[in-house]
Amino acid sequence: MFTGIVEELGEIVRTTDTGGDSALVAVRGPLVTSDARHGDSIAVNGVCLTVVDVDGGVFTADVMGETLRRTALGALRPGDPVNLERAAGLNSRLGGHLVQGHVDGVGELLSREPAAQWETVRFRLPAGLSRYVVEKGSITVDGISLTVAGVGDDWFSVGLIPTTLKLTTLGAKGAGDPVNLEVDVLAKYVERLLGDRAAGGDR
Repeated sequence: MFTGIVEELGEIVRTTDTGGDSALVAVRGPLVTSDARHGDSIAVNGVCLTVVDVDGGVFTADVMGETLRRTALGALRPGDPVNLERAAGLNSRLGGHLVQGHVDGVGELLSREPAAQWETVRFRLPAGLSRYVVEKGSITVDGISLTVAGVGDDWFSVGLIPTTLKLTTLGAKGAGDPVNLEVDVLAKYVERLLGDRAAGGDR
């Protein structure tokens, strides 16, 4: 479990095809690797990956074909920046919201509107996700916990403060760039429970 508060802007070192529709990804992140061990979880652009090895500030993780197909990780190349966050501890402050690191779909940055102290950024929503997104609710974009400023049938917008623009990948992304999206898991549980009740079920 994560909080969507990016700890470090890391960098893709290499991606190695391991066959069988999978890859081994190496990521540089001195902070998140400072106490990382084999088996730990680190979110890379919002995707929960399991640490296989750590060496000199670089960790490697296996990425299955399912993850490559359902996220934007497959489009990353050596040198690309990535948002990194270690799994939250039970004694951590919940600065963002509950984030699983399970990407629901890949969105697309549509536009940026700079203002004096922030930017309004609009993203395209994949089909089927808009029902989980509400104004003033939470959404995770490339691992960043953000508050929804506006929402339509196939888009949503957020306001980005200077700190977010400086310390995450969103500061440099442009129109057409893909982003990993994770909607609030609480919305999905509510939908399931209400659906069961409407159908007269008690699962």
